[in-house]
Amino acid sequence: MRVSPTSLQFRLTLELVTLSAIGVSAVAFWAGWQMEQNLVTSHKQLLEYVAMRFPEQVEMYSEGKTIEISLKRTIDKLSTSGVAIWVKEPNGKILSKSSGMNMPSIDLVNTISQTSAPVKPTIVQYGDRYLVLCGNPLTVNGMLVGKVYLSQDITTDRHQLTTGISRLIAIGLLAICLLTIAISQRIRKTLQPLAQMSQIASNVSADDLGAAKLELQQAPDEILGLATAFNEMTVRLSGAWEQQRQFVGNVSHELRTPLTVVLGYLQSLLRRGDNLSNHQQHAVETAIAETDRTIRMLQDLLDLARADSGNLHFRHSPVVLNTLVAEVIEMSQKVSKYPIEMMATTADIVALADQDRLMQVLINLVDNAIKYSNGDISISIAQTADLAIIHIRDRGIGIALEHQNRIFERFYRAEESSTRSRDGTGLGLAIVKSLIEGMNGKITLRSKPGEGSVFTIALPIWKSSP
Repeated sequence: MRVSPTSLQFRLTLELVTLSAIGVSAVAFWAGWQMEQNLVTSHKQLLEYVAMRFPEQVEMYSEGKTIEISLKRTIDKLSTSGVAIWVKEPNGKILSKSSGMNMPSIDLVNTISQTSAPVKPTIVQYGDRYLVLCGNPLTVNGMLVGKVYLSQDITTDRHQLTTGISRLIAIGLLAICLLTIAISQRIRKTLQPLAQMSQIASNVSADDLGAAKLELQQAPDEILGLATAFNEMTVRLSGAWEQQRQFVGNVSHELRTPLTVVLGYLQSLLRRGDNLSNHQQHAVETAIAETDRTIRMLQDLLDLARADSGNLHFRHSPVVLNTLVAEVIEMSQKVSKYPIEMMATTADIVALADQDRLMQVLINLVDNAIKYSNGDISISIAQTADLAIIHIRDRGIGIALEHQNRIFERFYRAEESSTRSRDGTGLGLAIVKSLIEGMNGKITLRSKPGEGSVFTIALPIWKSSP
């Protein structure tokens, strides 16, 4: 599932993962640094101990012995695994040095001779080796003998430390990845009620407000509170919408009669207006057209109000769709500049419907197709086991996906193209939907911008009694 970079889920996940990564990285770096310090400290302490004991041991072994023998015995006693010791006179001559596995290399001795060895044990890199090195003046019985050098090879321990730190980093990265997945899933689950709320809000129509309820379980208190407020809002909106419908129905009923009277007087005035000037005749004609349009709109509103209240009556009877569609095409072809084609089988398809209401629906849909089509219009009828299917197809500008879910709402018009007519009231498709559903049918839309639209009506088949 794609997550938008501007979404709350992405931002919360990024912030929490960043904080977790900083925390894990801090722990990893601290652990690595602590391991390194422990390693270095242990080796440094060993060399410091050896450097401190070395003069004492030399003095102890020097009684009756030459300095070379004393140094040799001391070096053999204090040398441990990996610790190399050598003593040089001020003139650079080596008096004594470790033997066996701890014997220092000539290159190391020469290299250190050309630099000043640190007094305190310090880690130095020699080629691909790591050494802890220190060099201190050696005084025996108050006489300067030379300088004693101590070194310990910690390359193996260093490599082990590096490997351990690398593994620690890998584990840290793996932990960050697992944390990212876990945090993302948890946030997505937490925000799921908001996504559900958004989906309901985007898909709900005025007719569905009463049934649009958000049911949440085990959600945080903040989201439960928001869901409760959302449900209360839909209830209020549903009540307000119902009141609006009643108001529109009542107003339409009250206005239709006086407007009909006005229309009658205007038509009478036009018929008897021989003394009217051209301007006056044009004004009366305009008034008649607008009054007639207003009356038709009021009649549509009344039909919708009756459908909402269940008072819109239907006379269901067998309707031969082949004949009815042919009549609609014949009437509509007179006002269409594009040919209207009928596609049907030779056998009659009989639906159970109200013939007058169904003709009103077809005329409305074909009229829309004529307005918005840029090519041929076709009406096809077909039959399944239980349904009669009517397809009204146009090659017009089409309807975008975001408008298709709301195209059957009253007063809603997808005015996204300048080629669309502005003369409609936005009630036609709402009336079509109410009429089709009143005949126990269903209407759907399939459309693609630039390619046209297909309205599909499904009505029950008429079945004769046995």
